[in-house]
Amino acid sequence: METLTRAQLAEAIYLEVGLSRTESAALLEAVLDRIAAALGRGETVKIAGFGTFAVRQKAQRIGRNPKTGVEVPISARKVLSFRASQVLKARINQQPPPRAGGA
Repeated sequence: METLTRAQLAEAIYLEVGLSRTESAALLEAVLDRIAAALGRGETVKIAGFGTFAVRQKAQRIGRNPKTGVEVPISARKVLSFRASQVLKARINQQPPPRAGGA
């Protein structure tokens, strides 16, 4: 399984949009910065046809060391979740995208 990198995304923007390589990289960074800033403020980021990124607050809880069985406190923290859209799920599974209106 391969990994798609920032450099490859910037190159794809360069090839598709026709901006210079520098402008393409700057555009990608601006989009990623905007997404990260919104998530940092606790906002939800929804990209139609792709999915939704959300920040959730997890409460403090007691965990257990699987090796020793000793209980350890796990501190409260924020976690990032991603929920793929139905369109993205269909694409991953190589199925036709769902039709609008639930038909």
